[in-house]
Amino acid sequence: MENEERGISERLEAATALLERTLSWLEQRQSLLTGEVERISATVEQSRREAELAERLAATERELAELKAAAAPSALTALRKTMPAATAEMLAKHGVGEGPVDVRTLDAALAGLSLEQRIAVKSQLLRAGAIA
Repeated sequence: MENEERGISERLEAATALLERTLSWLEQRQSLLTGEVERISATVEQSRREAELAERLAATERELAELKAAAAPSALTALRKTMPAATAEMLAKHGVGEGPVDVRTLDAALAGLSLEQRIAVKSQLLRAGAIA
């Protein structure tokens, strides 16, 4: 009986030791699996990404400013200086020719057109530089 108790006691001690090692291993494993390290690394990566994006934004803004500065003089010369033939013919019938157009004469010439058509003709004349 004493031998049986001693055997049971030894097995309980072995099981206890094994449980303690398992618990220690689980605690180590748990500390490795916490999200703190992942969050810190993600924050660092995000900061790097934000810095990279900020640099790219600044470079793009500089490039845009350079393009705007270079395009400003050429944009004025690139405007269309002619008007469609149908518009020119319609104005010629009413005595409005080349060069600057008097607004009262233009309104009289466009009186027979609908509102949308008058707006379209005036827009074409503005693009052609015929009226200011």
